[in-house]
Amino acid sequence: MKKILAVVMALVFALTVTAAFAQPQAKPAEPAKKAEPAKPAEPAKKPAKEKVKSITGEVTAVDTVGKTITVKSKKQELTIGVTDEQIKDVKAGDKVVVKYTEKDGKLTAKSVKKAAAKAEKKAKGKKEEKKEEKK
Repeated sequence: MKKILAVVMALVFALTVTAAFAQPQAKPAEPAKKAEPAKPAEPAKKPAKEKVKSITGEVTAVDTVGKTITVKSKKQELTIGVTDEQIKDVKAGDKVVVKYTEKDGKLTAKSVKKAAAKAEKKAKGKKEEKKEEKK
């Protein structure tokens, strides 16, 4: 019995020692990496210069609450944000020339001018020329 006990104790000891050596060894600490030199900050990008576009057409809708006008030209129809000052004399049916910019998908008027006055002057000028030709 003593021999069996001695053999079992030897096996337990052997397994304990083997298990201790089988544990993964702690890796030695890696030397600290050298800090990379700081990259110079990129210069701030200048905002893209707003491109001013123009549309000439008839005002189909005026929204004084939402401060927008809808202008329909031969090619397209646009809804453009305006100020109270820009639309105080504009009403549906007026011919206008609107200079506007687009930012973040929104159209904003830089100026709104009635085009009817120019058309009337041209029409009057042509009528006067016809009258003179008849004389």
